[in-house]
Amino acid sequence: AGDETVRHGFPYQPTALAFDPVQKILAIGSRSGGVRILGRPGVDCYCQHESGAAVLQLQFLINEGALVTACADDTLHLWNLRQRRPAVLHSLKFNRERITFCHLPFQSKWLYVGTERGNTHIVNIESFILSGYVIMWNKAIELSTKTHPGPVVHLSDSPKDEGKLLIGFESGTIVQWDLRGKKADFRMHYDEAIHSVGWHHEGKQFMCSHSDGSLTMWNLRNTTRPFQVTFPHGKVQKDGRKESCKPILKVEYKTSRNSEPFIIFSGGLSYDKAGRRPTLTIMHGKAITVLEMDYPIVEFMALCETPYNNEVQEPYAVVVLLEKDLIVVDLTQSNFPVFENPYPMDIHESPVTCTAYFAECPPDIIPILYSIGAKHKKTGYSQKEWPISGGTWTLVTLQMLYKLKTSKVFEKLKPGEGRAAELVEEDPFAIQMVSWCPQSRIFCVVGISAHIILYRFSKYDANTQIVSLEVRLQCESEDVISPSENENNPCFSEPGSHSPQPHHQHPASPGAGTPEGVKDSIPLKDRMVRVPPGYQAELVIQLLWVDGEPPQQITSLDINSAYGLLAFGNCNGLAVVDYLQKTILLCMSTLDLYGAADPYQRLTRSPRRNRQSTSGLTELSDNQQSIDMERSKSPTSGNLLTHTHTHRHTHCQCIVRENSFSRSRSSSVSSIDRDTKEAITTLQFAESYGRKNDPVPTPCLWVGTSLGVVLVIPMSIPTDQEERMEEPVTIGPSGAVLMLKGSVLRFGFLDLMGALIQSPYEVWRDLNAPENPDRPRKRKLVNFSPSSSQDTCGEGHLAVVCSERQAKVFLMPSQSCLFVHNITESSFVLRADVVSVCNSVCLACFCANGHIMTISLPSLRPMMDINYLPLTDMRIARTFCFTNGGQALYLSSPTEIQRITYSQEMCDNLQEMLGELFTPIETPEAQNRGFLKGFFGGNANTFDREELFGEASAGKASRSLAQHIPGQAGMEGMKVAASGVVGDLARARIALDERGQRLGELEDRTALMMTSAETFSKHAHELMLKCKDKKWYQF
Repeated sequence: AGDETVRHGFPYQPTALAFDPVQKILAIGSRSGGVRILGRPGVDCYCQHESGAAVLQLQFLINEGALVTACADDTLHLWNLRQRRPAVLHSLKFNRERITFCHLPFQSKWLYVGTERGNTHIVNIESFILSGYVIMWNKAIELSTKTHPGPVVHLSDSPKDEGKLLIGFESGTIVQWDLRGKKADFRMHYDEAIHSVGWHHEGKQFMCSHSDGSLTMWNLRNTTRPFQVTFPHGKVQKDGRKESCKPILKVEYKTSRNSEPFIIFSGGLSYDKAGRRPTLTIMHGKAITVLEMDYPIVEFMALCETPYNNEVQEPYAVVVLLEKDLIVVDLTQSNFPVFENPYPMDIHESPVTCTAYFAECPPDIIPILYSIGAKHKKTGYSQKEWPISGGTWTLVTLQMLYKLKTSKVFEKLKPGEGRAAELVEEDPFAIQMVSWCPQSRIFCVVGISAHIILYRFSKYDANTQIVSLEVRLQCESEDVISPSENENNPCFSEPGSHSPQPHHQHPASPGAGTPEGVKDSIPLKDRMVRVPPGYQAELVIQLLWVDGEPPQQITSLDINSAYGLLAFGNCNGLAVVDYLQKTILLCMSTLDLYGAADPYQRLTRSPRRNRQSTSGLTELSDNQQSIDMERSKSPTSGNLLTHTHTHRHTHCQCIVRENSFSRSRSSSVSSIDRDTKEAITTLQFAESYGRKNDPVPTPCLWVGTSLGVVLVIPMSIPTDQEERMEEPVTIGPSGAVLMLKGSVLRFGFLDLMGALIQSPYEVWRDLNAPENPDRPRKRKLVNFSPSSSQDTCGEGHLAVVCSERQAKVFLMPSQSCLFVHNITESSFVLRADVVSVCNSVCLACFCANGHIMTISLPSLRPMMDINYLPLTDMRIARTFCFTNGGQALYLSSPTEIQRITYSQEMCDNLQEMLGELFTPIETPEAQNRGFLKGFFGGNANTFDREELFGEASAGKASRSLAQHIPGQAGMEGMKVAASGVVGDLARARIALDERGQRLGELEDRTALMMTSAETFSKHAHELMLKCKDKKWYQF
């Protein structure tokens, strides 16, 4: 359990790139030691080096199903890609030298490794042991040279003769080393530092790129100086001198049968062009094309038809790895268009602030979102198929369906306009929360500027005017209400008759404050606008500025399509909006929601209470008799009014769980004073019981606060469609008051049999569809009332409430607490969700200390506790979410989504769901070189590396130079891994056995599993003996 399934998005802080031209798979290494392997769309595999050291270089064993990685801790690793989850077969750690460059010739089992000291070592890929053959720097360079040539920056074998190795040193020295003769054939010197080298396929000449922005061409016939020096971007100035240019960090020199060679390089622009974007230059004959990139280039690589370096290369594309993007350019068309990237790599297009994860969506929603999203795609891409096409499809994929820009609802801000934009450090439109009802397709977005946008989905475009509601949800330090103000306010003194007055839609709700308060909010588009098909904004709710002070950010939100209501809260109070009638039903401070039933007795401290006024957001008139009467039982008083007043505002010192990981909160009554602000931390609409004596469930709003208090507010909603649009929704005074330790995070509702009760919803209907007189569009509601399915087991339902520290299960309507479980004492819960796993329901929790826990429902028995993440940062805390089927996800880096499973059943199925990276493909044959050419073309084919580098001739390498480490994927680790996996499996299966199982059955299962563990271990041992002498690629 707690198994990482797959990672989506762009590899964060990429460092290296490699491509297998036969398998057609791409590998990207990162600074944190991650490796992403990509194939055809849907083939995406993530591996991680245990050391976490940055990946410096990647080398595929072409068409062998293996990959060599060189890391910044001077360790080489060999990864086996012939299994669904790649693993390290061998590692080799260099102790005395730092690795700077690696080269593995095609179809060779000897890897050349260049070091910072200028030496070149040779590693056997099969055994991962160093050869005794070493090319020392002082032997490679001329003895007369007095200075060290610098680190090795290039290694390659000559296309004409594999027995010749070209070594490039940083200082500008190039040596061709005769491997058989163990001597240098020639040495070349250039005054500028070398960054890269590229051969012509015939092996008679090569090109170098340098730190002064120059390209030099060298011919093997004359090694004294380059026969050509060019500064592709350096113009000659008036005084005759060349412009100084930036280094050309890499050059590739690729030949083509039917045209001039391609020379592709990065960098080399002149220094005087300030602010120029990073560039990739493609020189093809006399044509020079400069491609400007949005981000710095990390690495690029030309994709060629042949894996052989001595054949015409025929480049057809170039892969460009940028700091925050991956681009593939089509070289077969003269305008060099880019391919459309099929991977979801632009998750980070703007920084991700929140996530929501939905499993088991209605089947029609995905195709419709995809078809509408596809209409907004950019054009001008290459028409050819994506060239990275290896591997076989995996069932665990991520596909971008649809994008929505919420800023389009607002007017464009001019520089310096709107104080909201100035005060918010982030983008004023940054999204804090989302709420989506897949059935009704209603979507809500909460923005950082304390605004909420409600969207409806339509397949048709429309002319629409967005309705705006403005809400004042502010707190103040003292009661400053004059009697004259009081007289003008209606009072509801009879319980059950609380029908708030509808609010004006433009420009603000009553008592919204001064015009100054209005203009500080981000201005909305207040005209008719044409909106395309897809999600269309219908309503915008903005919290108002008061006396120049910005509103507090929204901390909780819930929307219910069946009720047509939206509720939200912050550290000051709660508001409920009827989005069908576009009215504000309730706008009240948290303290006033309690009426007379404040568990912390804060109401009694203020003598001004008796003047029928509140220090909150709204007027509240309590019948004194009902206050006294209700003190001893559940409250039925606390009448709600909707008129607000402009009061002096003081900044709330509110505690919101998103903001900090370390805080101390005491829930004891003595520490809660009159001024303690209580944030609304969670909200949920449900069919429930507002009071103990309610005979039937009614629509209710469950409210959870930062002080661990749960309030249940009953509502009366007209059921007839016409009445619902005309008659007001009435909200009763708060009913049940329940208590927990710590801030309330999540509600869940079960029937008396323990099955999950879904929230009621409205079935989606397209409001912009053409009218059909035969089928009038009526609201179709689906209700999961707890009483409708339970005639046999009596009335009522179970309410699951989870806070930062504990979980409780209450029986409703009696409000009696059936089960309590203290989840954590030393940490606190960041995220909790009631989810269905393996045909049962459980509470899944993610703690700040990185633990993932599952707790059975309704019995609240701990089932699983894994220390999944050793370190939790704010990004993970903000984005972690669970869903059904034992799945969860979070943002593992600013650009990547990590999906995990915490269900053993899902873990078992996952192996079948993952695709294959390696597919058996015949290696293309080398082109027939012809009899005469083969006869006279030197003895390249007779070069035997084994004879040169093997232990028999080269001897053993110094033991202190490098240390061989067998990988966990090797046969050595199989037996240990097998017993460990079975142990984990047994523990997880036992833990995940849902409620009601007898202990005897568990013991039988345990015994059975121990037997199967022994059998598994035995088979693993047999397999190890069987495979002991096989080569790694035969597994």
